[in-house]
Amino acid sequence: METKTTYLASILQTCIENKAHLAGKLIHAHILRSRLSADTFLSNRLIEFYAKCNAIDASRRLFDQMPKRDIYTWNAILGAYCKASKLEDAHVLFVEMPERNTVSWNTLISALARNGFERKALGVYHRMRWEGFMPTHFTLASVFSACGALVDVECGRRCHGISIKIGLDSNMYVTNALLGMYAKCRCIGDAIQAFGDVPEPNEVSFTAMMGALADSDQVDEAFRLFRLMLRNRIHVDSVSLSSVLGVCSREGCGELGLHDSNDVLPSNAHGQQVHCLTIKLGFETDIHLSNSLLDMYTKNGNMDSAEIIFVNMPIVSNVSWNVMIAGCGLKYQSNKAIEYLQRMQHHGFEPDEVTCVNTLVACIRSGDIEAGRQMFDGMLSPSLSSWNTILSGYSRNENHKEAVKLFREMQFRSVQPDRTTLAIILSSLAGMMLMEGGRQVHAVSQKASFHTDIYLASGLIDMYSKCGKIETAKRIFDRIAELDIVCWNSMMAGLSLNSLDKEAFTFFKQMREKGMFPSQFSYATILSCCAKLSSLSQGRQVHSQMVREGYMNDAYVGSALIDMYSKCGDVDAARCFFDVMLGKNTVTWNEMIHGYAQNGHGDEAVLLYEDMIGSGEKPDGITFVAVLTACSHSGLVDTGIKIFNSMQQEHGVEPSVDHYTCIIDSLGRAGRLHEAEVLIDMMPCKDDTIIWEVLLSSCRVHADVSLARRAAEELLRLDPQNSAPYVLLANIYSSLGRWDDAKAVRQLMSEKQVVKDPGYSWIEHKNGMLAFVVDDDSRMVNDEAVVVND
Repeated sequence: METKTTYLASILQTCIENKAHLAGKLIHAHILRSRLSADTFLSNRLIEFYAKCNAIDASRRLFDQMPKRDIYTWNAILGAYCKASKLEDAHVLFVEMPERNTVSWNTLISALARNGFERKALGVYHRMRWEGFMPTHFTLASVFSACGALVDVECGRRCHGISIKIGLDSNMYVTNALLGMYAKCRCIGDAIQAFGDVPEPNEVSFTAMMGALADSDQVDEAFRLFRLMLRNRIHVDSVSLSSVLGVCSREGCGELGLHDSNDVLPSNAHGQQVHCLTIKLGFETDIHLSNSLLDMYTKNGNMDSAEIIFVNMPIVSNVSWNVMIAGCGLKYQSNKAIEYLQRMQHHGFEPDEVTCVNTLVACIRSGDIEAGRQMFDGMLSPSLSSWNTILSGYSRNENHKEAVKLFREMQFRSVQPDRTTLAIILSSLAGMMLMEGGRQVHAVSQKASFHTDIYLASGLIDMYSKCGKIETAKRIFDRIAELDIVCWNSMMAGLSLNSLDKEAFTFFKQMREKGMFPSQFSYATILSCCAKLSSLSQGRQVHSQMVREGYMNDAYVGSALIDMYSKCGDVDAARCFFDVMLGKNTVTWNEMIHGYAQNGHGDEAVLLYEDMIGSGEKPDGITFVAVLTACSHSGLVDTGIKIFNSMQQEHGVEPSVDHYTCIIDSLGRAGRLHEAEVLIDMMPCKDDTIIWEVLLSSCRVHADVSLARRAAEELLRLDPQNSAPYVLLANIYSSLGRWDDAKAVRQLMSEKQVVKDPGYSWIEHKNGMLAFVVDDDSRMVNDEAVVVND
């Protein structure tokens, strides 16, 4: 009997290994006919067999019919429930178990950790320890995995201590899991130490360590580790190659070191080297690795190579299509992304959530918001990611009204927003200055316990600042437990926006004292404060800090520095910096041209504009505003008209009201008022107060009363409370000795209760700034002292 039982158990084991469902059922029938159903050992094997074949109900029926059960029986049915991801049933069964051993605990802990119930997994582990069971290497591997997923490094460190205490710290499973935990918790120093403590690291150890280094932006170190892996002849599998391809897709890769050359290669060349290695090792048909290659090439902008790999893949998956669609988005090719989506469906692949989001992102990034909306409206049940993507598209395109409208529709559909949703809608509400709506979102965030979220707090600070409630923004800032650079930047930008530049400097100083390193945005904001206060000395100090911290080649910061020097009157310093600056973009050129315009250097501005065209940089609308302003201020009328006429013809830029204003100002300053009037009559946008103000100012200089009266009437029609037309028209009459007319204009101004804005002036001295206001009696009154350098 014992020999027959052993034989049947052996056959069952073969059925388990091969998932031979029909053969296993025949063996079960044979056991029943042989009256061996009461054999606990065979019944345990049958439970395992049915569980392996995903027949959990059959396993349970067999378990319930067993006359005698042992610990192995309970563990078998527990394992069956865990394998089927029926974790609630598994937990109930676990509680009912008459006895448990380490296998019981490990089975439940591992299942919970694998299925996203990491906190419950740790709870079961703590109960296991409380009941006196000693963890094994399987236990600790699952626990470290749970700690990493929860980013609970303190719990991970405690378990690390236990592994050392019980002598499992050198076990390969434990050390690799420990390394992965520290990597996921971004404790790179601990991860490096854990890697160094591994007696004989394998491919899993190297792969985990490379990923940790890459995630902490230590890309060069990740490549050096891969080089060490190759030199030590560690087995390189497809997972290792996939990991290093992920490193290749990042910027600033440095030297890969797959060869002995000292040349520093771009990241795409490194990826090509790894691609060659995958072919050499025979992994070119591995679909997971092929998808990693696609991802690497698309992220490096090499869509041609990605398409060659994609076309030659023997098998493609949804992931392959999704990567190609995402790559089109990175290249701003929405039409091609939609084409890939259509081809995907034509080949019988069903688009998943990632497909839809990637296509939507491609449309948004390409600026094709209409195509994105059509894509979104075609979704039967859009995911939260899809809602966030389309909302972000409207917000970034400053179509805030549509973003708010869509957010309301989202609420009507009972889709719960997350912190990203609320941050996006806060940005749109701030753009529309709808503080009441912002307060409602603030209340929703508190109800959903998002108010302590640092990401959302920055959005709230920005919203209240833009709505003029700077004190409320400060209160939110003060309540944040752990401030990051984004919060500091939001607060400084809010203060600057509300003309509290002194306070912005104070915050900048506090930020440095707390050990927080300024970002590009920090420097751009504080340089803007220097420009607004015309504080050249303070701007130079900030410039020195930027040099020390290596921000000199950042286009965003460099543009702000040029703007600061120009507005402080030191246009030569601005040009010196511009000439040595690397990586100039359109914004940088615009700032320098505008700097010349502000300081009356029209010829230099025009020459720089021509240099910009010659360099291949494409001018935009702001470029033309800057150069036309320079022409206006320097009397280069005909040059300005020539540039204005070239806007649409040569550069495809549609003239806006700002460009027309510059030309009208230029003609007016030159006394060519008739041409200015003719141009205004031809303009598509006549109802603009600035245009008529500019014309009225020119009429005052050239004493054209008739045209001045027309300009004043247009201004009063468009903005009755604007003091400019009254003052300018009265001054024209006064200059011509028409005192009665001047008096009549001032009386009309008084009757309509129109108030003239007072003059404002300031001086800089060693202790800071002194600001003055001119009162009605034309006396200089010390209004406030603004100290910018404590």
